[in-house]
Amino acid sequence: MNKIFLNILILCLIVFSMCSSSDHRFYSMTNKQIDSILIHISKKKMTITERMNDYSEFFLGTPYSFTCVGDGPYALLETYPLVNFKETNCMAFCEHILALAISDSWDNFFNNLQHIRYKDGLIGMRTRNHYTMGDWLPENAWLLQDITRKVGGPYTQHLTRVISHLTFFKDKGIEDLRYVKADREITIDYIPSAYIKQVKTNLQVGDIGALIFANKSDIFSAHMWIVAEENGELLIRESSSSQNSTFDTAFDVWAEKIQQAKRYAGIALMRVQDELNQPGRVIVPWEIPKLKEKNKKQR
Repeated sequence: MNKIFLNILILCLIVFSMCSSSDHRFYSMTNKQIDSILIHISKKKMTITERMNDYSEFFLGTPYSFTCVGDGPYALLETYPLVNFKETNCMAFCEHILALAISDSWDNFFNNLQHIRYKDGLIGMRTRNHYTMGDWLPENAWLLQDITRKVGGPYTQHLTRVISHLTFFKDKGIEDLRYVKADREITIDYIPSAYIKQVKTNLQVGDIGALIFANKSDIFSAHMWIVAEENGELLIRESSSSQNSTFDTAFDVWAEKIQQAKRYAGIALMRVQDELNQPGRVIVPWEIPKLKEKNKKQR
């Protein structure tokens, strides 16, 4: 047998073993191993949301940490790593999954991640998409669409709140407030907790959700999670301090828990743009500015 072919076959078997075994998790892998998985999976005719389902499984059991990621070692504040697979939190979990699912290598994943986490991919405290509904979703409109009304139908309601970056940064002790977004009054759609079960059939694997606070005037999102599926069962896959881990919950069980929690008004939902969610589609970092410009023209 040709030696080169044999080496390729061995590599494929190793990657397949990593991808198919539930015993393998990203927190126990090296960056090079994750790069091999990215290259391998990107060659399959899978949609972005199908890859989100697969990649999110690699995070199960990952320890929770509120400070797992930041702006890197050269930042003035929050010098936590830009990428961290050893621990995660709810937003970092969703960001990492989304960036992995659109990428075909470690390098492209790393750069795609910065475009998802920061305005125009510019790393820094002031350009980070801190607020899920006020920053994160609008700045990622090139990739994601708000599907709350589409999923919620007649159950959909709306909330209006004021998002203040000035207050947010002042509370962090930041005195230089140049280049900070002005206060914004934002109205969002949401599905009240009482009706979450009724919209179950409208959900799709790979949907990203946000839990909406009930009694806040300056913030919408309390938590983020991903809709997943295993053996035909719909799941909520999340990283949470409630279990200090990343875990699955059957959708109906999760919905009942949310309905009983008075601190939540309901949920908002986002989904990968239909035109991008095609079999075999990957996105390279240098393509993103064009996608952003195209999205602006379509608004």
